[in-house]
Amino acid sequence: MGFSVKDDGNWRSFSHRNYRILFPANTISNIGSWAQRIAQDWLVLELTHSGTYLGIVTAIQFTPVLFFSLHGGALADRFNKRKLLMATNALGAFSAISLGVLVMSHHIALWHVFVLAAVLGVSSAIDAPVRQSFAAEIVGHDDLPNAVSLNSANFNAGRLVGPALSGLLIAAFGTGPSFILNGLSFLFAIAALMMMNEDEFFHQDRPKTMTNVREGLRYAIARPDIYVVMLIVFFMGTFGLNFQIFNALMATQEFGKGPASYGLLGTFIAIGSFSGAIASARLERFRKTRFVILGSAAFSTAIMVLSFMPTYTAYAIFLPLCGVTALTTMITANSIVQVNSDQAIRGRVMGIYLLIFMGGTPVGSPLIGVMSELVGVRQTIAGCGAISLIATIVIWIKYKDKVEVPTDISVQAVLKAADSNDDYYPNKGN
Repeated sequence: MGFSVKDDGNWRSFSHRNYRILFPANTISNIGSWAQRIAQDWLVLELTHSGTYLGIVTAIQFTPVLFFSLHGGALADRFNKRKLLMATNALGAFSAISLGVLVMSHHIALWHVFVLAAVLGVSSAIDAPVRQSFAAEIVGHDDLPNAVSLNSANFNAGRLVGPALSGLLIAAFGTGPSFILNGLSFLFAIAALMMMNEDEFFHQDRPKTMTNVREGLRYAIARPDIYVVMLIVFFMGTFGLNFQIFNALMATQEFGKGPASYGLLGTFIAIGSFSGAIASARLERFRKTRFVILGSAAFSTAIMVLSFMPTYTAYAIFLPLCGVTALTTMITANSIVQVNSDQAIRGRVMGIYLLIFMGGTPVGSPLIGVMSELVGVRQTIAGCGAISLIATIVIWIKYKDKVEVPTDISVQAVLKAADSNDDYYPNKGN
């Protein structure tokens, strides 16, 4: 019996066989990734008892984004994306399994965590823009917004299970099994990629471009509707979306909880994130730059309120609201950048987007760790929310009349208009 979904339904991406193959494998991989995130943070706290080192390890893992995400986007526009993803998943499996073996053999040292976090960071920095632009080849342009929502739901389904599972594993066996679990999960993704049929990919005829990073940067800078979204996600990603650090410090230092309770906080925020991802499948008509700005303001306010929660229970109950505001905003931002970029340059634009989204983490994470020790955990969280909110308000005031999508988003039209200073925003100011 064939697989049937409504052409305009919330699950329409599953009408594509390749998407049905990759989706469950990504679910397993996402569970493993979230399990490792919890285990890595807990391992660092066990080794150092320091919020500063927790921030440093996070920074090390995200620093490769600064050097590799733009080139990952260029690779996505030039080479076979499926094969690139197989390579990045293999590197991720090596990093996770190596860390698990070191922990379980009792040879782990802090410098091992630093090195293997960097290796995983390199894998993720190249993988992310390739994976983002690969979605269009799997489901086509028309179903891409739906696939973005479902992929986010997938990611946060892993977030529902991974942290809680990792917390239980840590409590029973230590951090090692969580790393092994993540390493094995990469193998499921590789197997799914091998099973996909490339004849069913959506390959569109693309005009010849220079396929270099510079062209992608020129294109993004010439599109206010895109770079405003990137500015918003920079402040959200650098200061607001640090729940691993926030939850680890609040659970241990403010509430005196153990690993199982810490892992459960990840599940609570995932409840909101998963709900936001599912709801976003019905909110495609609201996916405009102005919605991203409003969503960022709501999320930043929620982070500030979160910092005042007096008990572990109150903190956990409020986390889903933070999750739903974060995910609806980020899904909208991701969709805007992907759908409104010329497919000939989409990989490089997504590389820039991910660089800006995660590129502030190497600076923000250590700063959050240091500030939590200097001024307190709650004050640091409140400050992060305030910075994100102030930045959102300033961006709105400055760019509110410059965020309409141009009538022609092709590389040639955008760069020609930018070079000649033509006004190709006919709805500007409306």
